[in-house]
Amino acid sequence: MAKRLFDDLGVCYQEIHVDQQPDVRQEMVTLSGRRTVPQIFIADRHVGGFDDAQDALRNGDLKQWLKGININV
Repeated sequence: MAKRLFDDLGVCYQEIHVDQQPDVRQEMVTLSGRRTVPQIFIADRHVGGFDDAQDALRNGDLKQWLKGININV
């Protein structure tokens, strides 16, 4: 669902599969403080999971964060 949110916005993203990469998963946990996936990052900003991204879209934060890295939606 998170991918669809960004697809619908026309935003390119990089998907990193952490399920088979324990070191990358640990880095995600260290950066986010969370073990669940997906965890969404915009540049160095940790957005959270899908629900957090959806909430940020509703309140306008997501578009502001994307504009901050020169992505217009």
